[in-house]
Amino acid sequence: MEKLNRVELWDGDNEQPQQVIINTECGAFGDNGCIDFLRTNFDEDIDAESLNPGKQKYEKMISGMYMGEIARRYIEKLASKKLLFKGEISETLKTPNKFYTKYISEIEDKENTEESNFQKTRQVLDEIGIDNVTLEDCRIVQHVCQLVSSRSAYLVSSGIACLINRINRSEVTVAVDGSVYRYHPKFQDLMVEKISQLINNGLKVSTN
Repeated sequence: MEKLNRVELWDGDNEQPQQVIINTECGAFGDNGCIDFLRTNFDEDIDAESLNPGKQKYEKMISGMYMGEIARRYIEKLASKKLLFKGEISETLKTPNKFYTKYISEIEDKENTEESNFQKTRQVLDEIGIDNVTLEDCRIVQHVCQLVSSRSAYLVSSGIACLINRINRSEVTVAVDGSVYRYHPKFQDLMVEKISQLINNGLKVSTN
């Protein structure tokens, strides 16, 4: 929501309340290269192999459509260096887009711990054709998933925080939708934490 006097391209009426809803199309943020310093080799490869290379770079780093594939590539790379699964790489793990983003949510479930013998991690790995995994394998896979999801949450939060700071209202409610936000066990908490760190003093935000 932006004030009309700050919208350079506005050519409509100037009646009250003198504000307009703007679709920021923020998924395209970074298409000019300004976030390239944040991108990994895996981000660049996924972008290059996509249907729209060079476009929607920010979206490809944060969206549930890509998170599973980012994690898959990290896990496959670690296995290829014999740092996971004693070097075993199943055909499914080799196949793009076969490590689903829902797996990240399952692996990061609060009950999926060492005390539970990482049961959900083992179930996911069994689904992608990898068995006889060690506790250390499970720890590493969970850590990879945590890195992918927290990066996504923090990048999303940085964009939201910038908009909140620009709007500069004392209280703002942010409506959020999407399967990752709804089903990932920690995504909302990560976002709330990071947004609160990045917004200006005196501003208050809630998420729904």
